[in-house]
Amino acid sequence: MAEWTVERVAERFREAAITAHRLPPVRVQGYFNTWPAIRRMPWETLGAEPTIRRFPPSPEAIERMLQTMRWVLWLEEEERHLVWMRAERHRWRDICARFGCDRTTAWRRWQRALHLVADHLNGVALTA
Repeated sequence: MAEWTVERVAERFREAAITAHRLPPVRVQGYFNTWPAIRRMPWETLGAEPTIRRFPPSPEAIERMLQTMRWVLWLEEEERHLVWMRAERHRWRDICARFGCDRTTAWRRWQRALHLVADHLNGVALTA
């Protein structure tokens, strides 16, 4: 397999975030409704939000997501939040407000966390 780079690791985290959002919502099992669905007239649904229909992710995408989520165990808690916020495409301003640092510092920490994951995947000996 090819060597892991920071860009490939970042793309894999992005794919995992997209896959996580495409999963069906968790609901309480056992409750159901036997009433038929209400058919609304066009003027009743005029201001209503359209229903969002997401295609479920493929089993391969779910497997890659789970593998990627195991990678965060190599990171500290703050690094996990930073990497995941960036994978979900949060703005740097929001990330900086969350961590209380400058944009350049947040970017450097994000790059360092991705380098750490890439080094683990490539089998590079890590020093403390």
